[in-house]
Amino acid sequence: MKAVLQRASRASVTVDGAVTASFDRQGVLALVGVTHDDGPAQVELIARKIADLRILDGERSVLDAGAPVIVVSQFTLYADARKGRRPTWNQAAPGPVAEPLVDAVVEALRARGLTVGTGIFGADMKVELVNDGPITIILEA
Repeated sequence: MKAVLQRASRASVTVDGAVTASFDRQGVLALVGVTHDDGPAQVELIARKIADLRILDGERSVLDAGAPVIVVSQFTLYADARKGRRPTWNQAAPGPVAEPLVDAVVEALRARGLTVGTGIFGADMKVELVNDGPITIILEA
C-alpha cells in the first residue's frame, strides 16, 4: 500500500459537479493506492501514519489537532513508467481487491475519532487543494 499525504490549508473532491468532501482549514489529503498483496497490516500502518505523523503546524499530528482528512483512492500510485511512454498498472490491485482496503483505511481513521471525507472509488474525480508548506510525504506499507 502506498499513500501520498499532502498538508493542505483547504481541499475538495468533486464528482460529476457535486462536492463529495472538502475542508477549509489545515488538514491532510491522502491519496491511497493498493497493490495485490496488501491486507489488514498495511491498512493499519497507513491509517496510523496518517493520524499520527507530526506534519501540521506546531509539530502536531492530525489526531492532536483534530484536523480533517480526505482519502482518495489512487491506483496510479502503482504506475510503472520505466519503459516506453505509456505507464503500466500491473502492480495496482483490481477494484474488487482495492476498494475494500481503501474503505478500511477510512474506517480505521474514523475509529480514531477523525473527520474523514472521501472521493468515490473508480470515479473521475476533480481534486483541488492548496498544499500548505508545501509538505508532501510518501508512505509505503
